[in-house]
Amino acid sequence: MNWHTSSTDAILKEFQSNMDGLPDDEAAKRIQQYGPNQLQEKKKRPVWLLFAMQFKDVMILILMVAAIVSGFVGDLKDTIVILIIIIINAVVGFVQEFRAEKAIDALKQLSAALVRVRRNKRVTQIPATDVVPGDMVLLEAGDMVGADLRIVESHALKIEEASLTGESQAVDKSSRPLQDSAAPLGDRTNMAYKSTLVTAGNGTGIVVATGMETEIGKIAGMLQEKEATTPLQQRLADFSKKLSFVVLGICVVLYGIGILRGQDPLNMLLTTISLAVAAIPEALPAVITIALALGAKKLVRKNALVRKLPAVETLGSVTYICTDKTGTLTQNQMTVQKVWQFEHFDLSIPGISKEQTLLLVMSLNHDAQKDHTDNNKRKGDPTEVALVEYALQQEAYDDKWEQAFPREQELPFDSDRKMMTTVHKANDQFLVITKGALESILKICNTGDPEPITERSNQLAETGQRVIAYSCKLVQQLPKEEDQAALESDQYFCGLAGMIDPPRPEARQAIAACRTAGIVPVLITGDHPVTAAAIARDMGILKSAADRIVTGAELAKFSDEDLDDNVAQIKVYARVSPQQKLRIVKALQKKEQFVAMTGDGVNDAPALKRANIGVAMGITGTDVSKEAADMILLDDNFATIVKAVEEGRRIYDNIRKFIRYVLACNFAEILTIFMAPVVGLPIPLLPIHILWINLVTDSLPGLALAGEKADTKIMQRPPRNPGEGIFSQGLGFYTIWVGVLMATVTLIMQAWAIHVGDAHWQTMVFTVLCFSQMAQAMVSRSEYEYIYRMGVFTNRPLIGAIALTTILQIAIIYLPFLNRIFNTAPLTITELGFSVLVSAITFHAVELEKFIKRRTRKTN
Repeated sequence: MNWHTSSTDAILKEFQSNMDGLPDDEAAKRIQQYGPNQLQEKKKRPVWLLFAMQFKDVMILILMVAAIVSGFVGDLKDTIVILIIIIINAVVGFVQEFRAEKAIDALKQLSAALVRVRRNKRVTQIPATDVVPGDMVLLEAGDMVGADLRIVESHALKIEEASLTGESQAVDKSSRPLQDSAAPLGDRTNMAYKSTLVTAGNGTGIVVATGMETEIGKIAGMLQEKEATTPLQQRLADFSKKLSFVVLGICVVLYGIGILRGQDPLNMLLTTISLAVAAIPEALPAVITIALALGAKKLVRKNALVRKLPAVETLGSVTYICTDKTGTLTQNQMTVQKVWQFEHFDLSIPGISKEQTLLLVMSLNHDAQKDHTDNNKRKGDPTEVALVEYALQQEAYDDKWEQAFPREQELPFDSDRKMMTTVHKANDQFLVITKGALESILKICNTGDPEPITERSNQLAETGQRVIAYSCKLVQQLPKEEDQAALESDQYFCGLAGMIDPPRPEARQAIAACRTAGIVPVLITGDHPVTAAAIARDMGILKSAADRIVTGAELAKFSDEDLDDNVAQIKVYARVSPQQKLRIVKALQKKEQFVAMTGDGVNDAPALKRANIGVAMGITGTDVSKEAADMILLDDNFATIVKAVEEGRRIYDNIRKFIRYVLACNFAEILTIFMAPVVGLPIPLLPIHILWINLVTDSLPGLALAGEKADTKIMQRPPRNPGEGIFSQGLGFYTIWVGVLMATVTLIMQAWAIHVGDAHWQTMVFTVLCFSQMAQAMVSRSEYEYIYRMGVFTNRPLIGAIALTTILQIAIIYLPFLNRIFNTAPLTITELGFSVLVSAITFHAVELEKFIKRRTRKTN
């Protein structure tokens, strides 16, 4: 059944219940039939299995083999370093997954503990878990709704549903059946939903759904869907597989060539094993983790708290940001934007000028209470607070009005009348003031032609403003208590007040920055379409005639194919359900887009979890949304997301710099050892030389590159193509030609030294390869910018890493006890100088490549 379109009698008949409630024995039967009123979840994986699952990645498995091999060849230092890296990554991954499983636990905590029900004609308080379909639940201000209810009695009942629907205003509830069977949750004014909060009035509802069948239960089910992997995880998984096959293939071929040339099988085995260890960039996981951690630390200072480290890099990859409206793009504070006093108002109120009339009625007709810390501030319903504070701030306002017109009576607002009336003493008369919806106010006024009023109201509504109308009259005496309706008749129309939750100024700039960066902003909100469209136009989300607005009701009629065809044109979704938010995210991902989703409510949690990156609100966000999210905005500000996007792009750029650097170095090592026997030279390096070069070049310089500053034009380029691999944008070509260059230079120098009879040729090869990689680390700081323009000392950690590596290499060459360990010999000054000059070729060659790239860019 559609509960919101069914009559009370039909629902009572469906559940075989009545207004006196269920008998206790029937309730006991139903709890056996329907189960307890609580959220269920899939069986959790044990903690040990969560930890063990962190070791299934291909790269981690290769590193574990590398650790074993390093121990086998006697290099315990490498074994220890690799194992530490593996454990750190496993712990980080375990913590992230363990936190993710808390989302449903947080959802459970939203449930009411106790509920008042009517059973056997008596009101009793029972645990919320014992509520069953057909129960009659009593509601009053301050209660948390314990199950999904169809309202059967309402007395000025208001329920705040922001966490479920995204609607910032409390909803007036009635018991009347609705006509629209497809009405979204926010428009079902005769329903109350589990975990929402009663803010005013009282009422009674019949339970129509419990446990996982409630709206919040459906959300809990969606939270158990599989999370999307990050771009970085996808690219590294692909990279790991390719690299492992390449390395294994090269090692097998190298071993075969060595055996064919008559090399000692054991020495060749140790060499190929050492080469395999060197070829695997075991520092890569550590560099990525450290880069992400440093980025996360920076983002905290910019009001963004990262819960899952890969989220930092993911933000740099997003192509769509699906954002909520209230509090994210707007200030989450209703503000009066326009007031319009009816020019034909002809009632004379004692002591009040005609121009002051609208301010007078705005300042008197409300239930907002004074804030004791500030007399100009009020507490209460946000709409009333906004109206009265506007009046208090105007020059024409007189602070004596409250004493001059004391309140005598009040007819509170209800959803049937859509009005609120207060009565005030005015000398020997009574001033009656009514505010409410325009159509209701016009019905009680003696206004002649309402068209000018309606036209002005429509003008305000078209800009997304919520319109409140005022009217008043003077009477000599109050009607009898049973004739209170007489107060709300024969009144004079006073004017209109238009209010809106105003946009954040910085959010407008942030959206412009998104567009410059090639990111598409999309508004997904529970608000009405007119309000959503007005905000979207003002913020720059709706820019062209092709941009579309779709409501939840319209979206429900879309097939999956329709949504796939139109999702790129839709920029605003209004009055959408939680399931629809999730559907939108999936549709965009199906188009190979990387989606960031912002949200603060329970209704946002499934989409936050499914999105490539979920961004929760730290101030207004529920615990459920925060647990489901990857990142939390501490200031609830859309502009903070843009700062995070910039940081994410910087992080990915730096990871690419490290990968370019380390793969070129590793490829040079592989090629040097592989090609030497092919061209008739002896194996140039011993296993310990390979492992040493790998240790000093992969670690410290790589970590230093992770801290490189962002390119000045980082937010003026489009997002990376989500489908691109790790070797895209020339990284693969760079790795090959720089690796070939370093290997060629090294082999030529080896051949020359052997030709001239230099006994120290192996130490010279060892030194050239080490120093060439240091030179390459320096120029890897940017793909396009010259080092002299960037400033040699602007990355001090890198300079320190290069200096330390140089000192250690000199020590290996000249300290006798290290000569014995590394099988090196002291070089003459000429030999050392020649080795340094040969190593510098790599530096100048890469700088020359930058010159060519810059010229090509200008030409294009």
